[in-house]
Amino acid sequence: MPTYLSKQGLEDLKIEYARRINEIRKEIAEKISAAKELGDLSENFEYHEAKEQQGLNEARALQLQDMIRDAVIVEESTGGSDIGLGTTFDVEVNNVVKTYSIVGSNESDPLSGKISNESPIGLAFMGHEVGDIIEIKTPSGVMTYKIKSIK
Repeated sequence: MPTYLSKQGLEDLKIEYARRINEIRKEIAEKISAAKELGDLSENFEYHEAKEQQGLNEARALQLQDMIRDAVIVEESTGGSDIGLGTTFDVEVNNVVKTYSIVGSNESDPLSGKISNESPIGLAFMGHEVGDIIEIKTPSGVMTYKIKSIK
């Protein structure tokens, strides 16, 4: 399954992967070694905690490896007439103008205006143009968005 990322998003994943493999893995190995020196492993909390951290780190490293391998770089879209992956646009909702960008799910950060292409709101905007009015059902009711500009 492709992982849609910006160039910066891919670099961030590569940095996190390298850190997990080169730094965190070593730190955890040192914790395990120190815990083993404390004696009986069956009742050794430090050992079990370090082993759990090791498992979580290795799982995340494998996940990152897969995401990097399957990465599809999404170029920032400029000057297009409709909204798609990589597009930044302004909408008006409740008399307030907000700026959103459609990004891959791994880079989404709704609080900073980065909306996943797989989210209900992201899907609702896809393919629409300046001037279009989109109504999106939310738990608090229907929200009406008017597309003001596509950057």
